[in-house]
Amino acid sequence: MKTLPFLIIVILSAFVISCKSETEKTAPLVYEFTTNLILDDIKKLSSDEFEGRKTSTLGATKARDYIKERFKKLNVTPLLENFEQPFSFIEGTKTYSAVNILGLIKGTEHTDKYVVLSAHYDHLGIIDGKTFNGADDNASGVAALFAFAEYFKSHPPKHNVILASFDAEELGLKGAYHFADNSIIDLNKIVLNLNFDMISRSDNKELYAVGTRYSQPLKETISSFNNVGEVNLVIGHEGLDNLDDWTSSSDHAAFYKKNIPFVYFGVPDHKDYHKSTDVYESIDQQFTIDAIQTLLTVFTQLDAKKL
Repeated sequence: MKTLPFLIIVILSAFVISCKSETEKTAPLVYEFTTNLILDDIKKLSSDEFEGRKTSTLGATKARDYIKERFKKLNVTPLLENFEQPFSFIEGTKTYSAVNILGLIKGTEHTDKYVVLSAHYDHLGIIDGKTFNGADDNASGVAALFAFAEYFKSHPPKHNVILASFDAEELGLKGAYHFADNSIIDLNKIVLNLNFDMISRSDNKELYAVGTRYSQPLKETISSFNNVGEVNLVIGHEGLDNLDDWTSSSDHAAFYKKNIPFVYFGVPDHKDYHKSTDVYESIDQQFTIDAIQTLLTVFTQLDAKKL
């Protein structure tokens, strides 16, 4: 073999290193779901057509129909007939009729264990003639369920997965509590809940993970997580800092009360929280898709373990 002059070797080496560095810097982020479809889901569910998706209204019925149709197209198996778990409750002087939407993805290895991925679909409806569309709260979380369903078509999970879109979260987490108190799945077989509620905008690009203080394996996975895109995944709001304690702030509380490990993913309240200005145009599209990819990546790391 001929020996190259030393100067040429140095130049070639520098070129290779430079190319490698440039590749590492410019390599695009790979999303494991169809980003434009997921954004369209948020836009659709938060449109005026759905009238703010308040429990026990026509808008909520339309939202359920939309979710069920998307699940069907994504090959999600109904956990109950027509995906529906109906229930009723009294709040104040009114009786509400509500419906949880529950789908199933069968696991390939740990077939006796279940992970519940949850996101409530209800919102505040129409108040004083204004539609409260609830784009961030919580059309964004429901869209994440669709992203997971799409991902599972080509990457089936090791654990069984229940895709749960709960009703009546805004009225006291009623749907999640009904599921936990009347689940058709033995609660001893539910090993984890990942709850998605408000994941589409954050002024400081932070997405909080709440619940790791109660589970060392969860804390280890999330504390060592490499951030995705614009999203900075932060452990907090667990009652161990000076921030509000979110342990019981959304549907994950129903699992917490049953001693089921959970992680709630969400952003801090923003200026449009529970206002008619929480519309599709106010979400951060890049943050949204990066947040959903973050959720997918966290799940795959946890699913790889025997929970």
